[in-house]
Amino acid sequence: MSPQEPRRRVPRPSRPAPARERRPRRPPRAGAPAKAPARKVRLGSPRPRLRLISVGLTLVLLAFVVRLLQVQAVDAAAYAEKANVNRYQTVKVAAERGTVTDRKGRDLATTVDAYDITADPFYFLPEQAGVADAPAQAAALLAPVLGVDREELADRLADPPAPRYVQLARQRSPQAWRQIQDLKRALADKEAKGEGTNVLAGVYAEPRSKRVYPNRELAAGVLGFVKSDGTGGGGLEAQMEKQLAGRDGRITYAQSAGRRVPTAGSEEQAATPGTGLELTLDRDIQWAAQRAIGDQVAKSKADNGYVVVQDTRTGEILALANAPGYDPNDLTGVGAGSLGNPALQDAYEPGSTAKLVTMAAVLDQGVATPDTKVTVPNRLPRAGRAFADDHDHPTYHLTLTGVLAKSSNIGTMLAAERLGKTQGHSNRVLHRYLTDFGIGRPTGLGFPGETRGILAQPGDWNSAQQHTIPFGQGFSVNAVQAASVYSTIAGGGERVTPTLVRGTTGPDGRYAAAPEPARERVVSKETARTLTRMLQAVVDDEQGTGQKAQIPGYRVAGKTGTSNRVDPQTGRYKGYTASFAGFAPADKPRVTVYCAVQNPKRGSYFGSEVCGPVFKQVMKFSLKTLQAAPSGAKAPGLPTTFDPGD
Repeated sequence: MSPQEPRRRVPRPSRPAPARERRPRRPPRAGAPAKAPARKVRLGSPRPRLRLISVGLTLVLLAFVVRLLQVQAVDAAAYAEKANVNRYQTVKVAAERGTVTDRKGRDLATTVDAYDITADPFYFLPEQAGVADAPAQAAALLAPVLGVDREELADRLADPPAPRYVQLARQRSPQAWRQIQDLKRALADKEAKGEGTNVLAGVYAEPRSKRVYPNRELAAGVLGFVKSDGTGGGGLEAQMEKQLAGRDGRITYAQSAGRRVPTAGSEEQAATPGTGLELTLDRDIQWAAQRAIGDQVAKSKADNGYVVVQDTRTGEILALANAPGYDPNDLTGVGAGSLGNPALQDAYEPGSTAKLVTMAAVLDQGVATPDTKVTVPNRLPRAGRAFADDHDHPTYHLTLTGVLAKSSNIGTMLAAERLGKTQGHSNRVLHRYLTDFGIGRPTGLGFPGETRGILAQPGDWNSAQQHTIPFGQGFSVNAVQAASVYSTIAGGGERVTPTLVRGTTGPDGRYAAAPEPARERVVSKETARTLTRMLQAVVDDEQGTGQKAQIPGYRVAGKTGTSNRVDPQTGRYKGYTASFAGFAPADKPRVTVYCAVQNPKRGSYFGSEVCGPVFKQVMKFSLKTLQAAPSGAKAPGLPTTFDPGD
């Protein structure tokens, strides 16, 4: 071997593998099938499945991301607004209704806190209340407090009109709600001790306001009432609704499960209280007038009656009483026809109290004097018929004062014929005076449902009206119009528009007096003074029809009235209207009182017998209340008759 030749590696001989011990195979059992040789299972690769899952998760996450971007970025404002609709609740804050007082500041109508008692019927289900008769148990506890029938309450709780709300009682006092709260606490304590179930857990209260009339029926016809929706339903409550109601506010707050979230803040717009009214009424005089007319209507079994008391100097209505009346605090069982003010809404023929207008026209036109002689026969033929007084009598020889004192229809007709050379001219003159005295036109009060009466144009007077209108039949008035005629004479011949509102108190507490009422001259002062002396003869003269109205210490000017009554149902004459009108002290007039009673059915129907005592009672009380000084001297007597031989 040459030294240049490389070495070769000779592989080592391989070692023999160690021999494995093999167990001898058992011979197959006899009859057993031969086993097939085992197959090898190869697992598929997991990568495709992982990729598929990854893609799916990615798509899902991407959808969530897109949706979140839409909700929180693109449409964030819109969704926030929708969320606030459900989260935030806006509640009306009712304005406090203005208070109504009399002329001395005494409350006639006011507003107090109240609660509507409600319930969630869900809490009265057996599975929630834990007892099967929860509605009946709750009703037994609530009925005495709410003054509601127990079975009716149970029915409302068991079968509510709405799934989660039922009203159990309206406008209950704070005391009633406190009683319910005490019952709820007592039941909750027992439930905590395991001694029972709180069946009143689902009873709640909603704050409300309630209109209250502390004097009940007093002046109800003037005040009116408030309906269940909180708006005025009649009288001044309806007429002055805009001023009395004020302006409601609102409060918006966050809520959760029906409860306010105190930490979420709120937005509030305060309510503006209503304007308060100070009326011209005097509560005490109103009470006296209402009691007097109520007693007389009941005694006479009459349909109704009214009394008007007016300040002769200012035109202010001191009392406006109706009988029968109603309690505006509780209208249960009161018919719609009883909710008005008949003293302003009834139109009726005034009868002999309207003779004052005819006498005023005759005197003011200068065609007669108080001493003018009038021969009054038992019958007076006119327009194809014979007119008569209310009783048969021999021929009377009366002065014009005597015609008024004895309330002669025939004498008044003869006096009215002096107003013109022709009947048509007389009609036109008389119509002008009737209109100037306020007949056939609004009183100026603007009261809801007020009638202006009925007075036809003189060219439309039929043959009967031409002769009956002078003594008070053939046209109609309301009670305030009739009273205003006498106040005009008491005021020296100047008519002052009647008023009911003396002033207002605004939400800021400032008082504002009502505007001065309109005044208009109707007759001269001299005519008014003459008529006042003639009216005193009606009360003072031995043969005067108004003797029952005499008041010791005071000179009274007054006139009786008895007229046929038109039945509003049939439009035909049926029954009578009894009336009395006058003022006192006659030497320095202070107060006018007018009384009318419709269709008295028991006892007398004459105005002197039915309304004379009412006039006297109300006038005496009014003069005392107003501290009117007694008259200084007796009335100057005017002759009522004359000797035909003179």
